[in-house]
Amino acid sequence: MRDAVVVEAVRTPIGKGKPHGALAHVHPVELLAHTLRTLVERSGVDPELIDDVVGGTVDQVGEQAMNTTRYAALSAGLPESVPATTVDRQCGSSQQAVHFAAQGVISGAYDIAVACGVESMSRVPMWSNVPEGKDPFGPGIAARYPEGLVPQGISAELIAAKWSITRELMDAFAASSHRRAAAAWDAGLFDAEVAPLEGVTRDECVRPDTNAEVLAGLRPAYHDPGFAERFPQIEWNVTAGNASPVNDGASAVLVMAGETAARLGLRPLARLHSFAVTGSDPLLMLTGVVPATEKVLRRAGLALDDIDLFEVNEAFSSVVLAWQQETGADLDKVNVHGGAIALGHPLGASGTRLTTTLVHAMRERGARYALQTMCEAGGLANAMILERV
Repeated sequence: MRDAVVVEAVRTPIGKGKPHGALAHVHPVELLAHTLRTLVERSGVDPELIDDVVGGTVDQVGEQAMNTTRYAALSAGLPESVPATTVDRQCGSSQQAVHFAAQGVISGAYDIAVACGVESMSRVPMWSNVPEGKDPFGPGIAARYPEGLVPQGISAELIAAKWSITRELMDAFAASSHRRAAAAWDAGLFDAEVAPLEGVTRDECVRPDTNAEVLAGLRPAYHDPGFAERFPQIEWNVTAGNASPVNDGASAVLVMAGETAARLGLRPLARLHSFAVTGSDPLLMLTGVVPATEKVLRRAGLALDDIDLFEVNEAFSSVVLAWQQETGADLDKVNVHGGAIALGHPLGASGTRLTTTLVHAMRERGARYALQTMCEAGGLANAMILERV
């Protein structure tokens, strides 16, 4: 059977998703185009050979509407003959793009594909695609969940309560994310993956001086009297400091068959080994990373102890800490260069951002196997395993 390998992976620096953010002046199509252009330049691949470009974007409206990936590919200078599509699996959209690209290569439908993603949360804020007063769920969901679903912040609080994750644990984890990200930047470990853009060279949200004492002074981000009455077990410990920020950014990875890489004289960064996607309780919403991890390990025929590095998206500290409790993973192997709490979470770009960071970390640390997983709105999660080649 054919295999699929990653031969190049790049990302933009990640900016604050606010009007004053470092990348707020850049149109999302241009953010993504920058990574696609850089991907082709660094790999040296003839863009005529690319069979498809699969991109992730969450809020597909306004400047991110009309199949953003196609116009980014054209803006990047790719031939008009190269097709592109935009997918939405919420926060895991561009990890799903990696799955699709790799599965296309493995099946023989593609020889070379690009997986990528973009989100400009300064220009297209969250929920921009749901006009005021409109219901995106419909009557069937209202009937199935008569008490109503909840926003992600409330899900993060429910997870903290269910797994007895304290404010102190969440803040300590968040502070560690910033320390690791700052140390990685200082050591030059992001240099190979980041493509500077218009004078922006570093991730804007990394705060090297953040510590648990500073974070302890922040107020709860999601306190709501109605939800407090409905869920008395919530202690209201999720803050802006132990959750991911809103961000602007883009990322892209080049995927091809191993035999194609050999023919072109390209050295793979990693082989895309196994894949899984799963659904979970849409009220807790963000716990799918646990069954997704179990599922992908089972498909790969591997045990947790076989995995040298993990990337678990830091949407909220409580998500990663609950995942760790359930799996027993060593946190020293998780998000070793920092995670979304420090680096940022530009929704549609985060999946391939995690992959980009992971494949470079695998090479830098000599890891054989690595696992990436992401929680997603609606009670979904993707997981995949990568192998050094």
